[in-house]
Amino acid sequence: MSGRERTIRSFVRRAGRKTPGQERALDELWPLFGIGESDAILDLTSIYDREAPVVLEIGFGNGESLVEQAQLHPQLNYLGIEVHMPGVGHCLLHIEDQNVSNIRLMTHDAIDVLQNRLADCALARLNLYFPDPWPKKRHHKRRLIQPGFLGLVARKLAPDGEFFIATDWANYAEHIDQVIEQDNTLRLVNRLEHSGEAPIDRPTTKFERRGLGKGHKIWDWQLRKNSTT
Repeated sequence: MSGRERTIRSFVRRAGRKTPGQERALDELWPLFGIGESDAILDLTSIYDREAPVVLEIGFGNGESLVEQAQLHPQLNYLGIEVHMPGVGHCLLHIEDQNVSNIRLMTHDAIDVLQNRLADCALARLNLYFPDPWPKKRHHKRRLIQPGFLGLVARKLAPDGEFFIATDWANYAEHIDQVIEQDNTLRLVNRLEHSGEAPIDRPTTKFERRGLGKGHKIWDWQLRKNSTT
């Protein structure tokens, strides 16, 4: 994985219908909490106006679990990436409602952000909760969890930084297990299969509740950067 060569995307950018409140949030709150497009490496200390460990969440959905985490851990800085604009608008409204100041948002391709906008060792933690499973076999190449992706994550994590993953798709869980087994940049700390009662250090998400409603199991992983990476 290098530079701008990546062409297979793990997401589809759907416009969606925004509520008037979400439209207002995108107009008025995005300048306060949003990070615009640029080729420059993010100056995280300047962005948050303080120096603190940074937690990145890829695909935060409507942002409610992201805001909950930021409230629970005010000593940390949270960076969320989401390409669904109604979800971004919802998150901004929730940030305003809860008076949270330690969150910033981006609407870019997460791979591009990791490759080109974040310095190596910049993150204390990365969260990937219920990513698109791309269940059809011909679409498996679009899944975000791939061998090269784990190596990229490891480069961006600080020493002893951690990567948390969750899914409710059994086939994707098998795929994730295989990728982790083949990887030598991150080591498995914890893995749980459960019915919603045992998430690993995270709040319950909208996508998790939806999966449980369909009778799905939940899989959680906690990985830690190897000291030799």
